[in-house]
Amino acid sequence: MRGLTWDHPRGYAPLDELTRLDKAGEHPYGPVPEPIEWDRQPLEGFESEPIAKLAETYDVLVIDHPGLGAAVDALVPMEELFAPDEPAGLRFAGRSWESYRLDGRQWALPLDAATQVAAARPGLRAPGTWPEVAERARDSRMALCLGGPHAFLMFCALTCGDFLDETAGERALELMAELLAHADREVSLLNPIGVLDAIAAGRVDWCPLLYGYVTYPLAFSDAPAWPGRPPGSVLGGTGLAVSRRAMDKREAVRAHLLRLTSEPVQTRLFPATGGQPAARSVWEAGDGFYRDTRTTLEAAWIRPRFPGYIALQRRSSALVRDGLLAGTPPRRLLNDLHEEWRTT
Repeated sequence: MRGLTWDHPRGYAPLDELTRLDKAGEHPYGPVPEPIEWDRQPLEGFESEPIAKLAETYDVLVIDHPGLGAAVDALVPMEELFAPDEPAGLRFAGRSWESYRLDGRQWALPLDAATQVAAARPGLRAPGTWPEVAERARDSRMALCLGGPHAFLMFCALTCGDFLDETAGERALELMAELLAHADREVSLLNPIGVLDAIAAGRVDWCPLLYGYVTYPLAFSDAPAWPGRPPGSVLGGTGLAVSRRAMDKREAVRAHLLRLTSEPVQTRLFPATGGQPAARSVWEAGDGFYRDTRTTLEAAWIRPRFPGYIALQRRSSALVRDGLLAGTPPRRLLNDLHEEWRTT
């Protein structure tokens, strides 16, 4: 059996450890008919490699929910693998389960839960509201996270998902421009891993919004909120999907998915090997990272999942990032962004 995950320890270390145990004949988390050999793709592969194309090669895929719309014909819905009561006992954090549900069917089981939160060096805590973020940015070593799709995802978080609203959109772009004027520009053009590495290395002290990674020994906290509103954030994380080519291995696939989403694997193996589990129990009972960001995860917005969304997200992010770097007036930049969506 072949599987595909992403090339970060959070994405592959728990899976590799299970494969090692299987090959050694050790099954502390329960036996499976045969091991999965896991390949890895870069984090950017979620944006550049269509799930349907990857499903021609792999039996089990670790996927991101925005790519579902163009992939459902290549995947097996969970209803064809499990009886209705089998997944019913699984409890996942926030809206992770919902993010993989499309057109009335469940296309993946949540494996990893994540959303945009604030991060700072140990001993420092990021401000809790966007006006406070703007105030502190003026006299501190701060960075944004605008690499890849993240310029657009920050914009979506600031608008609480209502990015076509003119008032909310213009306010968001005005704030992003103000923050970028005070931010470390080089670090701000990195992806979340790059920004977190920069904070850990002391290049900058904090970032108000980026996807959290429990493996970094930093001070994470809930995403900033507009006064009187819950934290605005865009749901991330990953799920386990099954390709049509794997239907002749149905029992083996079922065994792997049930084991990977089981409480023992999610609550013991994942934390021990650098994973960031999707199990609700970890986020409810955990301390530190989980306790300090759980409110944001529970309120996070689910991105659209229509065919073509990934490419639109990529173009939208480049438009926002390039406009901010060029100093494009927020109103004009917002009009350009809305035009991009109208013509798609």
